[in-house]
Order: sequence, then structure tokens, then C-alpha cells
Amino acid sequence: MGELDLRAVRAFAAVMEHRQFGLAAGALQISQQAVSKRIARLEALLGVPLFDRVPSGAEPTVAAVRFLPHARSLLAVADEAIAAVAGRPRPLRIAVLGERQAEMRAMRFYLKRRPEADIELVLSNPYVTSRDALLNGRVDAAFARAHGGPRPLPGHIAAVPAYLDALHLLVGRDHPLAGRSAVALAELAGHQVWVPGAAIPSEWADFYDDLARSSGMVIDQSPRPELFAGSDVTRGPAPIEELVEAVARSDSLATFTGEGFETPWHPEIRRISVVDPTPAYPHVLLWDMTDRHPELPALAEHFRAGYNRDVAAGCWIPAADRALFIS
Repeated sequence: MGELDLRAVRAFAAVMEHRQFGLAAGALQISQQAVSKRIARLEALLGVPLFDRVPSGAEPTVAAVRFLPHARSLLAVADEAIAAVAGRPRPLRIAVLGERQAEMRAMRFYLKRRPEADIELVLSNPYVTSRDALLNGRVDAAFARAHGGPRPLPGHIAAVPAYLDALHLLVGRDHPLAGRSAVALAELAGHQVWVPGAAIPSEWADFYDDLARSSGMVIDQSPRPELFAGSDVTRGPAPIEELVEAVARSDSLATFTGEGFETPWHPEIRRISVVDPTPAYPHVLLWDMTDRHPELPALAEHFRAGYNRDVAAGCWIPAADRALFIS
């Protein structure tokens, strides 16, 4: 077996992030042909395909999903080695779950006001959560939920509230609730709400389990592959655009979306507020207290001082998270 080429690994990470060879090439400031060649060399070395070429771009294979956390670790170590020899601090690495998440918008706000901050945002995925990235040492900080999931936080991890993300119900225009502007949480008792991402053992899966027990609603975790003509959901969650399309076409499906999440617009989707109380997902900023990166104190203080605590009183939050979010 040959040796890993870090340029190929970096190209792989860029394609995983952008899901298109052309966008990855732009981010790396190289040609699309160069990206393709590097990915081909990496696939030859590993002996497995990493991407399926589809009309929308590049769809990761199971092997790609498995290789991603190792690729990110390799790149992080390489960057740290260069920074150590060059005598300058490395960028502060922060894990976020995805481009559309509330914490990504919060970080854009922060960086616009602190353009001098040397921060690198690392996109996670449902199989390697932001919390996992922090606990495995791949990042300095992470946005996640502090409680729940198969892997509890050790005592050296600090947490401050970052954002309470109020949940809204999404339904198609033919759904029985489509004409409502709001629905009380108690009214959802016995109703089925489709949250396919909750099938993966994680802190957000535990959140929806708690919500179902508290409200009496039924959380449907099934992937429902028959609804996704364009994706093989056996390889992972379908793109959010396809999930929204499936809900829009249905007269019975309902799903949740966060107020701070950038949900794709669809003319046949209706957004319904959930009230009395409003369920809210508790995003926190987590970091290792032994980490002395100079950017960490300012970042933590920004979220400590600025999180939307004024809405907490009217929200349903899992009992495990309430002490942190309701003061």
C-alpha cells in the first residue's frame, strides 16, 4: 500500500463539504480536473469508491463517511505541525453540524464583527457528531447539545448556552393542520411527527425521545426510502431538500424544523408555530477546559452574554438541559 497524499485528503474533505467537485476546486483554488485526479488517486490507494457521481454533484459512499473523521484528523495534525514550526497560533477549530444550522448563522454573525479572529469551522455529520469531534480531539470547541447521546461528556468539558432553537411544525398544504397558524404542544398528543434523523443514536435522538414522552406525540424515525427517488437513504439521511419535498407532497406527513435552521423554501409547505409551551432545542458551545487557545475566552463570553435567554421561560426544554438554560 502506498502513502496517503495530504493534497488528496484535503481534496476529499473539500468534496465532502461541498458535495460538488467544482465547488471543492474553487475552495481549494485548484482546477476541477486536479480535484478529480486527487480523488481518483485516493480511491485507488484505499481500494474503494468514495463518491457516486449524481446529477446534483457527488454523493458520498459508506466508505467516504467512514473515512471522513480520519481525514479531518490527519489534516488537523498537519496544520498543527506547520503552525508549531512557524511559531504562530493555529486557527481555533470549531465543529458545527451543518451549513444550515443555527450555530453556523451565529458564527457568521460573530466573524463579521471579529474579522481578525483566526477561526476554522469544521462541518460534522450525523455519524460523527460535533460532540464526537471535540471528544476525539479533532476540534477545540463544538456546538451541540450538552446532554444525551451514547457518549456522556467528561468533567473537563465546559459548556455555555449558545442558542435556544424553537421548533416549528412543517406540513404540506393538504395536511389537516395546514390551515393553522399555531398548535398547542398538547394537541400533538397521539399525532405522528416524522424525524428520520432521530434514528441515529445521538444527543438529538434523545431530545426527540424526551419530547415524545413529555407530549404524547409519536416520533416516526423510519427513513421511508420509497419517498426519496433521488437518494439512497440506506447510505445516510436524505438531503433536506428531498425531505421537504416529501412532506410537501403528502397529506399526512409532518416534521419539525428549527427557527434558526435554514429550511429550504417550498410553495406547498406550511410552517406552524408550536406553543404552550414551545419545544426548543438547546444548542451549547462546548470546549475542553485544558485547551489554552487564545481565541476561546472571547468566543465563550460572546455566547455566554448573548444567548436568547429571554425566550426560555415559554419553552419546553428537556429536564437535563434546564439548569444550564434557565437561570
